[in-house]
Formats: sequence, C-alpha cells, structure tokens
Amino acid sequence: MSKTEQAALAGEDMSPVQEAKQAISRFVNEFKGFQGEIQSRLQQTEERVTMLDRKTQTAARPHLAAATDTGAPHQKAFNAYLRSGDDDGLRGLELEGKSLSSAVNSDGGYLVDPQTADTVKSVLKSTASIRSIASVANVEANSFDVLIDHTDVGAGWADETSPAAETGTPSIDRISIPLHELSALPKASQRLLDDSAFDIEGWLAGRIADKFARAEADAFINGDGVNKPRGFLTHATVDNDVWNWGNLGYVPTGISGGVDADAIVDMVYALGAQYRANGTFVMNSKTAGHVRKLKDADGRFLWSDGLAAGEPARLMGYPVVIAEDMPDASDGSFSIAFGDFRAGYTIAERPDLRVLRDPFSAKPHVLFYATKRVGGDVSDFAAIKLLKFGTA
Repeated sequence: MSKTEQAALAGEDMSPVQEAKQAISRFVNEFKGFQGEIQSRLQQTEERVTMLDRKTQTAARPHLAAATDTGAPHQKAFNAYLRSGDDDGLRGLELEGKSLSSAVNSDGGYLVDPQTADTVKSVLKSTASIRSIASVANVEANSFDVLIDHTDVGAGWADETSPAAETGTPSIDRISIPLHELSALPKASQRLLDDSAFDIEGWLAGRIADKFARAEADAFINGDGVNKPRGFLTHATVDNDVWNWGNLGYVPTGISGGVDADAIVDMVYALGAQYRANGTFVMNSKTAGHVRKLKDADGRFLWSDGLAAGEPARLMGYPVVIAEDMPDASDGSFSIAFGDFRAGYTIAERPDLRVLRDPFSAKPHVLFYATKRVGGDVSDFAAIKLLKFGTA
C-alpha cells in the first residue's frame, strides 16, 4: 500500500497533488486491464476467421480431374434438355422472376432461353427481307388489329357571326393480321449431341434462324395468307391514276419487260409526299443489275453505292433493299416496289420461341421441333407503289 493510501486510511488529509497522482495510478491500472481484454478478444476473432477461411478454400477447390462449371443455370438446363432430354433443370428454374416451367405446353415444348432466342432474332434482322424496313409488333394474342384513319376530318372557314356548318366525319378502317405458326425441324445424331465440344445452342440457333429467315422473307412478299403471312404482291393492283383503297397502285414502265430512268422518276413521285420522305426501294439482285446502269438526261447514274460498309445502296437518294424473293424483270412483272414500308406493312409476332425435343421419330437422330407464331399484311395501301414492267 502506498503512503498516500495509508494516509487516506489513517484519516490524514491529502494534498491536491497526492489526489491527482492517486487518480492517475488507478486509471493506468484499469486501462492496462482493458487493453489486455481487447487483445484477447481480437486474437480469438482472428483464429475463428482463419479457420473459416481454410474451410471456404477447401470447399471451393475443384475435385481432381473435374472441370469447373462456369455456365449460367438456365444455359446448363437448356443445354441438358437438348442433349439428353433431361428437363429436371428446366422445371422450377426461375429467370428474372419468370419460371421457365410455366412455358411448358401440352405437348412438352419449352421456351427457348433468352440467349438463344436473341441469336435467332439478330440473324433474322440481318437477313435482307421486308422485316428490316416494316413495322414489327410483339403481341400476346392470336391476331393483331391495325386501325387506319384514311380520310380527313372536314374543315371550313367561318366568320364571327355566321353559324358553324357541320363538317365531314372521318372513317376508321380495321385491318386484322392473324398469327400463323412457323416451324423448323432440324435434326442431329445422338453421338454428335454427346460430344461436349459441340456447341449445341449455336448450331440450333443457326439452323432455325436460316429456315425462319427464308420462309418469312418469301411470305412477306408472295404469301397467300393461307396458314402464312400475306405478302404485299398478292393484293389486287390497279393503275395509280385510278387507285383506290384496298389496292396497290402501280406505274407502268412503258417498256415490255424493261425499265428506264423516266419510269423510276414517275414511280417515286406517284407516292404521296408524307410517305416519300421515308421511302425505300425493294427489288432482287437481277433487277438491281439493270437499274444501276440507268442514267438521267445529264448522263448521271441514278444508282449510288453506300459510302460506308453496311450502308445500303441508294436509288435517286432513297435506300435499296435487295430482297431475292421479288420477281425477275419480265413482261407485266411487278419487279420493283417503292414506299414507306414502316407505315405500309405490319409484321405481328409472339416474342417466344418454343423447342420440342423428339428422340423417337427419326432414330438414331434426335429431332428438334422449333415453332414461333408470326403474321404480316399490308396496313396502309397508300404507302406502297409498284413498278409494272409493261406498256399498260
């Protein structure tokens, strides 16, 4: 016991200096005890963290002779379904809050995972067809209705005192575009599917995209509307001088099976100004080979190639889409179309693509039955004009 404490017990009075020394001594002793407790707890915590870290590293270490699985869950599940028909991974799998198992229809089809579906769409858009310039609508129903107001509201002048006269009433025309089923049936041997080095998703997307692109491109131009979209060339045609709604107007070239620069000019200005600003020419490669040789009265070519890679060629300043399903130039053929196809032709489709795996019908091959629903039709008969290779 210190002299100060002894003095305190003896009842002796302590000076202020002695009291301060006593308080400091007590603080130092208490702080040392607190510091020791903290160090002990930190050491215990560090030991626990080290133990957990070792367990985590052990669990994360891949098994010997096994590859690390880096695929996304939906890709692994879809890939397993394509290769072996194993749908356990698809059932109950949730992707962005939407369960893939809800897309199973009565015949066992599955909704294609988003990555594969996007691959198909990108190929379709890059294929030269009306799809690239038409209006495309995604729908969930069996048909898509387009409302067309093809008459003007009446108007008249009035002064301050005269009564207002009743004006004309606009009429609304409804065009219904039914959706039809487009299908593809590629096949592969089971041995090829068992080869893990084979990119099953890329192959399937490429085959489906090629089939769908060729079928769509032809239907949007020449389809008769029976279990397929209706092409714009299958509608009734009349001379543009007597054009009326429900028909496509045409301009004759005045040359049997041929065309000259004047006919191209007449065709461009047969289209209304409100459509001409967004006009696009559509023709096949053979017709383009004839047209690109045409010159105006001053000897300048009407055709000009794109200035940069990927840009379309231009005819009289308007872009040209080369669609091989357009007819070749012959007497009476409608080999060139010009118009605002964004307004004139509408494509309606369901956004989902379904795939059904069939390992039984073509053994030892496995069939993949892919389907989508799409429709198309003319939505504005004033927005598209045709060039008739003939004298009348």
